[in-house]
Amino acid sequence: MSKQSYRVCLCFRRRFKMAVAQAPEDVKNLFEMYSENGLMNADGLHKFLVEYQKEDETTTDDAQKIIDGSKHLPRNGLHVEAFFRHLFSDTNSPQVSLGVHHDMNAPLSHYFIFTGHNSYLTGNQLNSDCSDVPIINALKRGVRVIELDIWPNSEKDDVHVLHGGTLTAPVTLLKCLSSIKEYAFVSSDFPVVITLEDHLTPDLQAKAANMITETLGDILFTPGPEVFKEFPSPETLKKRIIISTKPPKDYTEAKEDKDKENDSKSDKADDEVATKKAKPHENKPKQKKAPEYKRLIAIHAGKPKGGLDECLEVDPEKVRRLSLSELELEKAAETHGKKIVRFTQRNMLRVYPKGIRVDSSNYNPMIAWLHGAQMVAFNMQGCDKHLRLMHGMFKANGQCGYVKKPDFLLNTNEIFDPEVKHSEKTILKVTVYLGEGWYYDFDHTHFDPYSPPDFYVKVGIAGVPADKQMTKSKIVEDSWVPSWNQEFEFHLTMPQLALLRIEVHEYDMSEKDDFAGQTCLPVSEIRSGIRAVPLMDKKGDKYNNVKLLMRFEFTNPS
Repeated sequence: MSKQSYRVCLCFRRRFKMAVAQAPEDVKNLFEMYSENGLMNADGLHKFLVEYQKEDETTTDDAQKIIDGSKHLPRNGLHVEAFFRHLFSDTNSPQVSLGVHHDMNAPLSHYFIFTGHNSYLTGNQLNSDCSDVPIINALKRGVRVIELDIWPNSEKDDVHVLHGGTLTAPVTLLKCLSSIKEYAFVSSDFPVVITLEDHLTPDLQAKAANMITETLGDILFTPGPEVFKEFPSPETLKKRIIISTKPPKDYTEAKEDKDKENDSKSDKADDEVATKKAKPHENKPKQKKAPEYKRLIAIHAGKPKGGLDECLEVDPEKVRRLSLSELELEKAAETHGKKIVRFTQRNMLRVYPKGIRVDSSNYNPMIAWLHGAQMVAFNMQGCDKHLRLMHGMFKANGQCGYVKKPDFLLNTNEIFDPEVKHSEKTILKVTVYLGEGWYYDFDHTHFDPYSPPDFYVKVGIAGVPADKQMTKSKIVEDSWVPSWNQEFEFHLTMPQLALLRIEVHEYDMSEKDDFAGQTCLPVSEIRSGIRAVPLMDKKGDKYNNVKLLMRFEFTNPS
C-alpha cells in the first residue's frame, strides 16, 4: 500500500469515527418543555422524570445528582446535548431495576424456573464432550435447574455423566457436583435443583448418594423418605441444593419397565431411553434398594402407568414432578389444556426438547408457560431465537432464576383455559429513534470499519398466539449511527407472558442479512418513557457499546 492510499484510508476511517448520534426531534421538544433559557435545572429534570418517564419515586435530589454527574458544563443544569446523553446512557435502563420483587414465599410450583437440558454437554447431542464448563456457565447466567444423566463406569466402578447411547465423551459425577457447589449461588441465592436421569444399579446409587452428601455437605437439602404434601418456597430454600429424580426401584424391576417403555414408544426422552449400556447387568440377581439414595430426593419424579388422565391426576396428599417432551405437551394441550394448568398449580411439569434436536436447538417455550409448566428445559449450548426468549423471560424478577407465574395460572376457583382467546389488556407503543456503538464494537460485530452498514430494526412480540407479531423498520443506508424514528404498536391480550423482541440486522442485497444485535425484554417490567436499550450478541452476551434509543408507552384499549 502506498503512503498516499494509506492517508486516504485514515481520513476515510476518521470521517466515520467522528460521526455521533444527534438528539432526535422528540428529545429536543421535551427539552424545550422542561427547560428555561436553554438549561434544564433540577426542578425541570425532576418534573420530566415523574411526568414523562413515570418514575414516581424520583426526588429533586435524584435529579440534582444526575446533573452533578454530567460531564457537560454548566453544572447548574443540563443543556440539550447533556440531556440527550443522559437519556442515552447505561443508567437509563428500559427495565425496572427493582431487584427480586416477586413474592418468594409461595410453593415452588408457583414459579417458572430457569431450567437447563443436558446441562453437561458442550455442543451437539451426539458426539460433543461432556464437561463441567457448560454447567458453570449456566449457573453464572442464572440457570437454577441443572440436569445430569448418570451412568455406570464399569471399568472403575464409578459414576459418569454422559448422554447415553451416543458418542459423547463422559465427565465424572464428582467433578460436576464440585462445580455446582462452587458456582450454585454466584448469580442468585435461590435454590438450585439437580435433576438426575438415573441409569445406575443400586450399589452405584448408594455410591452416588455418598458422593452427593459428602460433596455438597450442609447446602444439600435432604427431606428424608416422606413425599411433600406441598412444595416448600424458594425463600425457605435459599442457598440450598435440591435433588429431583425418580425414586429408586429394584434394578431388575426398573430394567423390565424400561424395556417395556422402549418397545411401546419410539421418541423417548433422554431420561426414559433404555440403552445397550444396561445390558451387561440384566442377568444379575435381584439387588437391594439404596435407602440413602431415596432419602436425598426432595422432588419425586415419575410418569404413572396409564393414559394422560392418570399422568395429570392431582393427589391432595403429595406432590410430584412429571416430564413430557415438547411433542407430548403439544398433543396433550389439544385435549387436556385445563387439566395441565390444574396439575401445575400444585405439581411440577418439566418439558424437554424432542429427541431429533441433535443440534441442541430449542422449541418455542410459550405453549409450556401458557400451561403453567415450571421447568421448560432448554439446551444452553447454542444461540437460537428460542433461547433468547428464555433469556428474556428470566431477566424478570432481578434475574434470580425464579419468576412468579401470573395469577390467572394459579387461580384454583376458576381453572384457566389456554384455548380461550382473551380481550386486549394493554397497547404497547414502541418508537425506535436511533442506534450507535457498532463502529466502536466492530471487532465483536464483524462489520468492516471502512464501510458504513445499512441497518434496519425488527421489533415484535413473542407471546400467546393472539399477541405474536413481528414488524420491520425502514433500512437506513451507509450509517454507523442510523436514525429510524419509527413507531410500532402492539395490542396485547396477555402482557404477563409477553416478551418484546428487538433485533438489528444489516441489509445485504446478495447474501443473507448480517446480524447486528438483539435483546428480549419481559413486557411486564418495561419502563415507560425514552430509554437506552443495550444490545446483545446471538448468545445473549452484552456488547460493549451497541445500544438503541427507544420510547415505550403503555395505553389502555379504547
